[in-house]
Amino acid sequence: MKKKYPCIEINLNKIIHNTKKIVDICKSKEIHIVGVSKVFGAKKPIVEAMLRGGIEIIGDSRIENLKRIGGLKCRKMLLRIPMESQAVEIIKYCDISLNSEIDTVKKLSDAARRLNKIHHIILMVDLGDLREGILEKDVLQMVTSINRMPNIRLCGIGTNLTCYGGVIPDKDNLGRLMELRKKIEKSYGLRLPIISGGNSSSLYAILNNTIPKGINQLRIGEAIVLGRETAFGNHITGCYRDSFILKGEIIEIKEKPSVPVGTIGIDAFGQIPKFEDKGIIKRAIIALGRQDIVPEGIESVNTSVKVLGASSDHLIVDITNCNINYNIGDVIDFYMDYGCILRVMTSPYVKKYYVELKP
Repeated sequence: MKKKYPCIEINLNKIIHNTKKIVDICKSKEIHIVGVSKVFGAKKPIVEAMLRGGIEIIGDSRIENLKRIGGLKCRKMLLRIPMESQAVEIIKYCDISLNSEIDTVKKLSDAARRLNKIHHIILMVDLGDLREGILEKDVLQMVTSINRMPNIRLCGIGTNLTCYGGVIPDKDNLGRLMELRKKIEKSYGLRLPIISGGNSSSLYAILNNTIPKGINQLRIGEAIVLGRETAFGNHITGCYRDSFILKGEIIEIKEKPSVPVGTIGIDAFGQIPKFEDKGIIKRAIIALGRQDIVPEGIESVNTSVKVLGASSDHLIVDITNCNINYNIGDVIDFYMDYGCILRVMTSPYVKKYYVELKP
């Protein structure tokens, strides 16, 4: 099949491999993995690759994505705090949701009762990152209220770290989550089966053996997609970083100055650009732009190609010292970071192609 550009090539075998590797790493610490699908919009072939790699629960922040994979035989978890307006859809399409607002839990309870379903929730606790979650001092009061609600089952507590405030998971903050579990179980005589200790940023604590005993669930997306933990961005040994490759076609090659000629004001995105004067350079324009990618989040697979910047529709690269004699119509491959994959996978202008699975 002749590819159309720009495109992203997804190697499903590498997704399976990374998933198996991370599932095995976590299993050694009795930790189960929720495979997070939001970065790739829960595209079914990639979700199926995660399931083949050993994932049993798929988590996503968008109900639309979870509806798309409704027919797959796995449990589904809503990762973003629910909107009250989506309560009925959440009960229909999700088995578990993360919650921090009692009024929203009431709406879920009402919807679950009308639909004659039991819905499980994980109570999110803010341990310092200042994204979602109730304060530690309010946990017992919240649990009291949740336990009174029909068709709702509190199945665990959890936290999110690093994503907003950059707070690193450690023995202190994750240890406090374990203390809260003890208080809840002692006060209410119940068992909380799930202690959800964060996302890919918590993997480093597993790798260096500092994860507190009792944390038994992590919500992992980036580590599967890019093969790295996200607390410090370190590569996970044995994992692939190139499961997703961006490919763009060259539409212009010209030798031009490296600094614009004239008075420089703000660009199309409200920023004042800065340039390094390298004299005349050989520049290629690729049919990609900020509408499709985050140019700061890409690097060429060919290290002699240097990304200079982008407008809405044009990606400009320096090929002056390139080891390949590129021509119009040639394709350049790029690695991407998490933010860039997120934008590319939601862009309708970037084609998606999958490497065939092994039999």
